Amino acid sequence: MPALETLQVFQSLNRSPNARLEACAELGDGLSAAVWSNHHDAQDYQAPDHHTLSCYIGGGTGTFRRDQPGTKGGPDKLCILPAEHQSAWVINGEIRLAHVYFSPEQFALGCVTLLDREPRALQLRESTFLEDAAQARRFHQLVALNWHEPAERLLTSSLAHEMLSHTLLGQVGARDGLRLKGGLAAYQRRLLTAYIDHHLEDAISLGQLAGLCALSEYHFARMFRQSFGLPPHQYLLARRLARAQALLRGGALPLSEIAWMCGFSSASHFTHRFRQAVGATPGEYRQALRT
Repeated sequence: MPALETLQVFQSLNRSPNARLEACAELGDGLSAAVWSNHHDAQDYQAPDHHTLSCYIGGGTGTFRRDQPGTKGGPDKLCILPAEHQSAWVINGEIRLAHVYFSPEQFALGCVTLLDREPRALQLRESTFLEDAAQARRFHQLVALNWHEPAERLLTSSLAHEMLSHTLLGQVGARDGLRLKGGLAAYQRRLLTAYIDHHLEDAISLGQLAGLCALSEYHFARMFRQSFGLPPHQYLLARRLARAQALLRGGALPLSEIAWMCGFSSASHFTHRFRQAVGATPGEYRQALRT
């Protein structure tokens, strides 16, 4: 995900003289979060290139969308603002809200790994003032953490992943009237995901994956991106890091062994890639979850 300051929803609030940024953090894995307070303001969002989950932590009873003036917000109300959506808001009175931003690539990964569907066939459903007690509780837990303390920031990242998974499982629907062209067949996509997950410890090449689908490497790479929403190397790295996180959460294996089991050439390469994606070393990640 781009730097937090480049995200349109974040930028829009940050420019407002009435909005105050209380906390923000980039959480790795295409996720970031912010807590805002605001009062007597107006905000317009025009086709952002990222998705936003929002929860009213306090206030908001005078907040509404210009196209829905009769429907007001309130504490624990949730909003789902997909990428490319348009909305205009009026904030009367005081409001405190938390945002979790996530990238199209994270949406694509969730569609493939959680829903076993092509990302381009699905869309995140826009929702205003949704009631979801479990999701609101996660937001309150997130806001209560100290994002500047490394261990608690990692817990914030875990909560953000839970929120994203919850949203994908409940708030994603098929795109109406869509006729997919190109890309891989469903059986090829499932063959590839199963093969990759069963061979993460191996040095998987583009040629091997292309061969499974009887395609040239060039044609395969283009079709893979169409069906998975990201290129093969990025998907493979994401799956390796997901396995590493599961192993770090679930036991006390040496880091060198985890590196080997997840297909990294060395412990130092594993640590470098893990820090790039998560914002902490594997050891720091494991220690944070233990404490």
